[in-house]
Amino acid sequence: QVQLVESGGGLMQAGGSLTLSCAASGRTIRSYNMGWFRQAPGKDREFVARVSYAGTVIYYTNSVKGRFTISRNNAENTMYLQMNSLKPEDTAVYYCVAGDTRGSYSSTVAWEYWGQGTQVTVSS
Repeated sequence: QVQLVESGGGLMQAGGSLTLSCAASGRTIRSYNMGWFRQAPGKDREFVARVSYAGTVIYYTNSVKGRFTISRNNAENTMYLQMNSLKPEDTAVYYCVAGDTRGSYSSTVAWEYWGQGTQVTVSS
C-alpha cells in the first residue's frame, strides 16, 4: 500500500507560481510511475502530468506545457509539480497519483493510488 499526501496549494494571483508536493509513505515509490490530476468545480477530473518511475519519461496535458514542471525525488519519496504563469483556469483540486497499472496514464481508472487533494485557486 502507498499513502499519498499533497501539500503546497493555496491562493495565487494570475501569473504567479506555486509548487505542489506529494509525500509518499507505506512503500517506496521508486518502482511506481506517478502523476498529477486536477478537478475544477463542475468538471471531470483531468490528467495534468506524469513522470516515469526513474524520472526519465514525462508527459503533460497540452494546456500546461511550458508552464508546469513535474519532478520526483525517489530518495525522499516525494514528487513535485512546479506551476508557473498560473491562470484562473488552473483553479482546481490537484491530486497526486501513483501506479498507472490499468491502462492509459491519462485516464483516472489507470491509477491505483490517490492522495486526498490540495486546492489551488488562481485569481484574475
